[in-house]
Amino acid sequence: MTQHPTASLRPARGIARGGKALYGAPLGILMLEARFPRIHGDMGNGGTWPFPVLYHVVRGASPEKVVLNGAAGLLPDFLAGAKELVRLGAEAITTNCGFLSLFQKEIAAEVGVPVATSSLMQVPWVQAMLPPGKCVGLLTVSGSTLTPRHLEAAGVPLDIPVVGTETGREFFRVLIKGEKDDMDVDLAEQDILDAGRALVAQHPEVGAIVLECTNMPPYAAALQRAVGLPVYDIYSMITYFHAGLRPRDFAVPS
Repeated sequence: MTQHPTASLRPARGIARGGKALYGAPLGILMLEARFPRIHGDMGNGGTWPFPVLYHVVRGASPEKVVLNGAAGLLPDFLAGAKELVRLGAEAITTNCGFLSLFQKEIAAEVGVPVATSSLMQVPWVQAMLPPGKCVGLLTVSGSTLTPRHLEAAGVPLDIPVVGTETGREFFRVLIKGEKDDMDVDLAEQDILDAGRALVAQHPEVGAIVLECTNMPPYAAALQRAVGLPVYDIYSMITYFHAGLRPRDFAVPS
């Protein structure tokens, strides 16, 4: 008997498993509460991702509170948000601020699913790929408030070279200080390039750069071209993270 040409497109028979509110988006993202524009490439822009994601905004968790004030008093809200994402159907959790490495252990213990709170967590892996004599350099939105606690929570060496964007003209004051809702993207990119060039000039031993801030991926390609070094960010980490949640099935041609 000849199989109908559309037979392979029909839903599989058998028992469909329930228990979740939403399906098809295994990654949950805990978002800070902010109003600046999330351009394509930003973690908070749904179009950035090549797969569906679930978002939860943690009310009251402003970038200023998290980045400049150590996220003081916000842990219960992040735990509640993570649990809500898992209840909805998330099979893994991440966040949209590298400074939330402070909550890595607590969130993972609370939700019982894989958790990757911070882009900082990929530093040891990137370091392992570099030749002898080279090290990872870190570009952060706020070098003055990125503490040893943040680094230790992500397994980052405390002597890692770090440069922040505090002295820039646009990126820091829009994202962290919230001085306006609009952003000059060209000026923001220039802030990232200036900080990256300063990092490499001050530390010639840097062989690759990790971007702490989840708002930096839109500028990663320009930075890579400017300094000629590999650049890793939250996009590189989360696409790797997601690949384990939904491995490609090579039995099905793409």
